[in-house]
This record gives sequence, structure tokens and C-alpha cells, in this order.
Amino acid sequence: MSTQIHKISRTRRICKSMVIIALFLSIILSLIFSIKPCSQTTQILFPNFDLNTLKNTQTTPTNISHIVFGITGTVETWHAKKHFIESWWRPNVTHGFLFLDESPTQYLPWPPTSPPVRVSSDHKGVPYTIRMARVVQETFKAENRSARWYVMADDDTIFFLENLVNVLRKYDHEGYYYVGMNSESIISNTWFSFDMGFGGAGFALSYPLAEALANNLDACLNKYQNLRTSDHILRSCIADFGVSLTQEKGFHQIDLHGDISGLLSAHPQTPLVSLHHLDAVEPLFPATYRQQSLNHLMKAAKTDQSRLLQQSICYHHPKNWSFSLSWGYSVHIYEKTLPSSFLQLPLQTFDEWQKGAQPAFMVNTRGLSMDPCEIPHVFYFYSVEESGGGGRRQQVVTTYVRRLPRHLPPCLVNGNHSADYVDKIIVISPVKRLVTDGSRRECCDIIQVDKGNSTTIKLRPCMKYEMIG
Repeated sequence: MSTQIHKISRTRRICKSMVIIALFLSIILSLIFSIKPCSQTTQILFPNFDLNTLKNTQTTPTNISHIVFGITGTVETWHAKKHFIESWWRPNVTHGFLFLDESPTQYLPWPPTSPPVRVSSDHKGVPYTIRMARVVQETFKAENRSARWYVMADDDTIFFLENLVNVLRKYDHEGYYYVGMNSESIISNTWFSFDMGFGGAGFALSYPLAEALANNLDACLNKYQNLRTSDHILRSCIADFGVSLTQEKGFHQIDLHGDISGLLSAHPQTPLVSLHHLDAVEPLFPATYRQQSLNHLMKAAKTDQSRLLQQSICYHHPKNWSFSLSWGYSVHIYEKTLPSSFLQLPLQTFDEWQKGAQPAFMVNTRGLSMDPCEIPHVFYFYSVEESGGGGRRQQVVTTYVRRLPRHLPPCLVNGNHSADYVDKIIVISPVKRLVTDGSRRECCDIIQVDKGNSTTIKLRPCMKYEMIG
């Protein structure tokens, strides 16, 4: 009998201890989630505990619903520029507003294919640069419930949304981030700032930074009223918050003139996020109108944005040919074995933003010599399709065709191996999304050269110790 009483007493003590432990843990957890992450109490109680890490594991990855666009434009130019926005805007998916200088009565009823329109609140008698700067404040006030990022742009900026989301996903939206890129033109950066996100290329502000700007914009506008552009005003104000530009090379201002095919055929190893000033350069594809050319590029983007314009280089040694592929845009064949470091330099098919400005560009370029060993046969994107069996995507097939003859003799350095007969290039790529951060450019193999007038290339991951060439 005494043994049973002892067992019952022991059980009660264990239960009482468990209750006390549970109460203690509940108090600790309540302290963790009620104390600010940077408070002194948290550091005393838990010197190695990072609440931000816990919070970040509980939040969903950034997606398109977390991004709010603030786009500036004018009624006068809207008709000529609306196709730029409508090429990437997704009704009921993208969020944001187009801010015009006055009511677009001549365009009513407003089409659902364009962003919701708003009239800037202080446009009369206010300089255009001030109105554009206020769009940050107006966008924040209009939509701040589930936003993580505010992306500012012009009405002729083109975005590639999946790539934009994947770029912003890398950063903590609860931190102070100003993400964008400067100009390709040295003189543009000299006029304004090398540490400025150009608004034509578009730039992104994390929620805390957008909130800080919205609450202090009047003071910033007064302080920097003599600056020439809204981008420069905002950049100066952001600097006053102690925040610098985080550069992402996929944002493109395109402060260039002429044919930018040389630039697009040697894109840096980073996702293509935006293009601007497409009305100031030649159409992206020869023998097309600008709008038609943009729509054609978007066909490739719709299938695989992660690979769009990503460069791969491979060789066909029996003929001493070098291939440079810009996925979804172009393929170049050189009748000579040229190193990757050379082929990664853009051909200078384009002109300076201000004629005669030297040095002109923020990137090294290759000149357009008349040497047939260094001038490529150029093939432009023609079509894209997905192939596979049983209703499953297994690979993506893009086709590139010759639009213009080369009009040069063959390269005779290693024998006469002219590529003049090639009319079409077929590229086979994986369905899996391409990851560029911390990765290598995709390798490729020439799997077919002389079938009719076509050549076939297959993209693949590079092997561990493989060197291109």
C-alpha cells in the first residue's frame, strides 16, 4: 500500500514539474515575439538569438503580388508609348498605377490591358521632375497593405516580370534597399551620378525605404529643388538615409543610339530585368517595326525568361568555328577559334548617347573591323516551341535564321571553312529554369553541322572541371 502511495506522489511531482516547465517555455516564447529584435533585453536574454532569421523562415518568398509599380507618363505621349507597358503588364496579376499629368479623357473608357490610371495630385505649375519624384509618395499612399517592393519606372520601360521577382527575392524586403543600375553611357553618369538607379531602367525600393521617402519627400524636394531630374533628387534623398545603390546589371537604361544588337548578343551573366529607350534605337530585329520587334522578343520571354539573352559559347573544332548564343535573340558564327573572353565583349554596333563623347561606354566593346575572321555570321531568333512526350515538357527548341548576308570573304587563317551556306540554327535547351547567381554560364555542344543548311546546338550544364574552348 505504501509503495502505491509513493508511486502516485512521484507521478504528481513529475506532472507538476512538467506544468511548470510548460509555463516557463510559454513565457519565454511570449518574450521572444513581443520584444523588438534589436532591443537590449533580447540581447541580454538570448545573446546569440537572431529574431530576423526566425521571421524570415516564416515569410513566403517574394512573388509578383508583393510588388507595386509606380509608372510616370504624360497624356500627350501615351498613345505612342502604351504598347510598351501593355507588352508586359498582366491584368489582375500585376499591381500598381500609371500617373499621368492630366485626365486622359480622350482615351476613356480606360482599357483593362493598361495599369489603373491616376492623375498626379500636383501637376499644375509644378516642374515635371518634381511630379515624377512625387510618384514614389503617391504610389506608397495608394497601396501599402501587402507590398514589399515599390518599382518606379517610365511609361516606355519594359519589364521581364519573372526575372524581376527572382532578383528582388534575393534581398530582405524588411531592410533598406535601393536596387537598380546606372547608365551604359559614361556621360549620363557624369551628369547625374554613378551611384544612381536610372528611372528609365527602373529601380526598386524596399518597403521601409519607400515609407521613409514618402514621409520625408517634401523636405527632400525643398532641399534638392535645383537638381535636374527626379532620379537624381530621389538618389540624393536616399543617400541622406544612409542607403547606397545595390547594382543589378539586368536593369538597362539603354542610353545609346543605333543598332543595339551587339549589346544584346553579349548580355552579362545576370537575369534580364528591363529595357528602356527602345524608341530611341533601331528595332531589336532587322526588317521589323519597333512594336513588332518587341512582341517577337516577348515570344521567347514567355517560354523561358531565365535564359533570355543569356550567352553561351561553344566550338566546332573540325571547322575551327566559334559559336556565341544569346538565347531567344541571336546566334553568331565566327570562322575562327576565338577565346570566350573576346566573345563576351559586345560588338560595338551602337553609337554614343551624345555623339563624340569619349570615353563613351561603361562596358568594353569590340570594334566593327572588316576582318572576316572577327566579324560573325548573324542569325536572329525566329521561333520557339516546347517538345516532349505524354504531354510533358522535356526540352525547348528555338530556331534562329539568317536575316542579312555577311558580304565578306571567308576567313582563311585555318583553311577555307566558310559558313555562308548555313541558313538556320536550331538550339535545344533544358526545361529547367536557369540559375545565374553563383553559377556558370551554360555550356553547349554542336551536335549537328552539315544537315542541309542547318546547324544544331544543345545547351547543358558545364561539367565540374570543364573549361570552355
